[in-house]
Amino acid sequence: MPGPLSSLKILDFSTLLPGPFASLLLADLGAEVLRIESPSRMDLVRLLPPYADGVSASHAYLNRNKRSIALDLKQAEAVALVKQLVNEYDIVLEQFRPGVMDKLGVGYEALKAINPRLIYVSITGYGQTGPYRERAGHDINYLALAGLASYTGRRASGPVPLGVQLADLAGGSLHGAVGLLAAVIQRQVTGQGQQVDVSMTDCAFSLHGMAGAGYLAAGVEPGMESQVLNGGSFYDYYRTRDGRWLSVGSLEPQFMRQFCAVIGRPELAERGLSNDPAEQQTLKREIEIEIEKRDLADWSRLFAERDACVEPVLGLAEALEHPQLEARELVTEVPRAGRPAQRQIACPLKFSGGLPAPRHVGAALGAHTDQVLAELGCSPERIAELRARNVVA
Repeated sequence: MPGPLSSLKILDFSTLLPGPFASLLLADLGAEVLRIESPSRMDLVRLLPPYADGVSASHAYLNRNKRSIALDLKQAEAVALVKQLVNEYDIVLEQFRPGVMDKLGVGYEALKAINPRLIYVSITGYGQTGPYRERAGHDINYLALAGLASYTGRRASGPVPLGVQLADLAGGSLHGAVGLLAAVIQRQVTGQGQQVDVSMTDCAFSLHGMAGAGYLAAGVEPGMESQVLNGGSFYDYYRTRDGRWLSVGSLEPQFMRQFCAVIGRPELAERGLSNDPAEQQTLKREIEIEIEKRDLADWSRLFAERDACVEPVLGLAEALEHPQLEARELVTEVPRAGRPAQRQIACPLKFSGGLPAPRHVGAALGAHTDQVLAELGCSPERIAELRARNVVA
């Protein structure tokens, strides 16, 4: 079954998480993704534990459905091969610091001269311009500079390191994929490609959403535990008797009444509407007392039949077994050569026309080098020559 993006052919020069997760989404939707990898500077995700049968589980997941060719881009012949490829693979995804691809001879201007329809998506920490354009950074730094960390945490303990890479995924991956697809649609109209500049810090900054709107329009600076949704109200997590946690999001009056009835404190319902910060903190303490009287399993049973926006905080293993996630088929079986299929997180998007089945887990470094070179018209002798000179691997 061809996916909705089966007409797209993408050269992926990215590593680690942001670019590979973006190209994973595109590959799951049917795009043909060819990873261009260095034979001497391995993608560090390949080394990231835990391992399944000696292979990084993260790499096997992030790079499923993609082919891999190993090219030493410091050699002119490897650059020439890339220039051949962009005649057919007319979308490039890269994640180097600004200027690196230009130095290698495969920057936007160089490849655009070969194929004016080329779409060139550059994902970086700080973007192609500005004083930080060449500065190193990681997810935690982008969230810090974008201001998101300043009101995500507790006053007593400070910002909280998130369990997921928000700037990498929501910033680099999702915004990168959206930018890529928007450029594809515009190319269909104009016939011209373009470069898409994706800064993970910029995209993280855009996630301020309502808090940012409140500051820019009304001058209200968000702080930790100062807003309805960041711990400034009863909307929060509560520890149960057995040391587990319950999420309470009963903001609307009808949900708050249900919640308070279940915990045996119906008189608290009206106090949920108060905008007084001190009153909200008092209310939270009273809720904490009630929630600590029962185990998580008890609360889960009591709220199971109540529409109160209250749910248990599940571990990953528990989430995998939850009937809602099972019904949504969020786990898939991905083929592995010579081994049983590997369980992985499935593409979360559902199409009435369906999606292609997963083809394979992340490939070994250069696993498709010979195949790709043959598609470019290289003879077996030419491939052997290139390999002998370490142009390819």
